[in-house]
Amino acid sequence: MQKIITRFAPSPTGHLHIGGLRTALFNYLFAKKHKGEFLLRIEDTDLARNSEEATQAILEAFKWVGLKHDREIEYQSKRFDIYKSYIQKLLESNKAYYCYMTKEELEELRKEQEAKKQTPRYDNRYRDFNGTPPHNSPVVRIKAPLKGTIEFHDGIKGKMRFDASEVDDFIIARSDGSPTYNFVVAIDDALMGVSHIIRGDDHLSNTPKQIVIYNALDFKIPEFFHVPMILGSDGAKLSKRHGALSVMEYKNAGYLPESLLNFLVRLGWSCGDEEIFSLIEMIEKFDTTHLSTSPSQYNSEKFLWLNAHYIKACEDSRLKQLLCELDLDLTPILSKLNETQLQTLFNEIKTRVHTLLEACKMIKEIFHPQENFDAKLFAQFDSSYKAILDNIEEQLISADLSNLDKIKDFLHISAENLAIKPKNLMPLLRLALLKKGGGIGVAEALLILGSKESTHRIKKLKTSLQ
Repeated sequence: MQKIITRFAPSPTGHLHIGGLRTALFNYLFAKKHKGEFLLRIEDTDLARNSEEATQAILEAFKWVGLKHDREIEYQSKRFDIYKSYIQKLLESNKAYYCYMTKEELEELRKEQEAKKQTPRYDNRYRDFNGTPPHNSPVVRIKAPLKGTIEFHDGIKGKMRFDASEVDDFIIARSDGSPTYNFVVAIDDALMGVSHIIRGDDHLSNTPKQIVIYNALDFKIPEFFHVPMILGSDGAKLSKRHGALSVMEYKNAGYLPESLLNFLVRLGWSCGDEEIFSLIEMIEKFDTTHLSTSPSQYNSEKFLWLNAHYIKACEDSRLKQLLCELDLDLTPILSKLNETQLQTLFNEIKTRVHTLLEACKMIKEIFHPQENFDAKLFAQFDSSYKAILDNIEEQLISADLSNLDKIKDFLHISAENLAIKPKNLMPLLRLALLKKGGGIGVAEALLILGSKESTHRIKKLKTSLQ
């Protein structure tokens, strides 16, 4: 039985974006589902545009989301000797040839063809050239088939058929000897043993050219799956204006890696009506027959909903680590809390936020609230507020604030002693403790802040309103 080998092959000319990560994820899931290998190749032959920073960002993104590749990473920039040897092999077998056509001649030919309303294409003038070379800086072109069709079965689109006239004798090596994209991709995929290629359908036009290379070198042709692109909510090509970010920007924006993978897997793949998938569940359930034939749309609201789900499910120890990594100012705040206080804080936070950034902001607002009280909120209380605050402040000195049940009992008894309803007590205490009308529960705030800080804040409210 054939071993399943897939790959992801980004170019390090920019940071990894979610369309690329989705492609990598589909390849990863397919390989792991079938106990195969998922390989990573860095396509860095464009020496002028390559960026070491971009390469590291790609690797960092893979590490963050937890997609582990098999074998060593292949770098195309280290394989030029391999490409040259195959170019030479094609030249010697008369399956490729030197072309001496200049850029000016190509431009003139293009204009002539456009004037005749023909598709611009190379006219094969040097395909069987035997004369004296006009210069010594030729490119190398592959001999593409002159008639017939190039056909393959696409795992998503079905039978694909391209007329030979659509594929000219394309360049496989530039005049400086550097190989071109479609040539090196075909060589690398063949030598790495790639059996299945899942990629965006913007690569569909490259496939017949790569098949020409496969056939010329008697390589086995892999199976192809061309996935429709991700579109914005307006149906246009996905971009930053739709809210799309690079992978690591999502980390900095407070998204969890599991929510990003879960979001991406549902952009172009389905498993009934299920929405929530762990990476293990994705591997178990992934099936290429359920890849969509239509473009998927980026839905930022669903992404936030998924992220909120995973924040709620996040263990407290991990959540603390993630929050402190995202905002270093939280480290001294959270480190002072005992286990009960931390658990209470996170229980309150988890139900109220969609991103880790929101969680950071909410925590800082609890421990470092705004300087001034909300005067409009205070205006709703009658003149008895001072006696209420005096009583609570006095009782807090001896109150047991070690757990929520005891604090709730304390608040209930305090309300009874003051002859007021708890619902009339809570807004006043919330204003004193948090300086605003909303936010976490009053009992939770008392437990998290502790007796000393809570008393201090009550005194501050009384002082500021005298």
